[in-house]
Amino acid sequence: MTMDDIRKVTELEEKGRADKANAETRIRQALAEAEREGSSRMQQIRKEAAEEGKRLLGEAEERAAAAAVEITRDAEREGDQLRSKARSRMNEAAKFIVGRVVKS
Repeated sequence: MTMDDIRKVTELEEKGRADKANAETRIRQALAEAEREGSSRMQQIRKEAAEEGKRLLGEAEERAAAAAVEITRDAEREGDQLRSKARSRMNEAAKFIVGRVVKS
């Protein structure tokens, strides 16, 4: 092998090592960038999920408040009906009691 051939082989080996080192550097940079992007996206997703959770909780609270108002109205209406029914039977009850006392 001539000196020229040895020099070419040496140059090719050095170029190969340099190319390999360059490729490894690019891979490390790409991985670091992917990790930064992934971390940033994860933070964004967490933020969006928290906001969506707050929105859904607010909607649920609104529905619960509306249901509570409706339940209260129904209970008041039913109470009014029971009081009215009780009042209408008060005279009957008084007559019954007086009749029992008088018969004794």
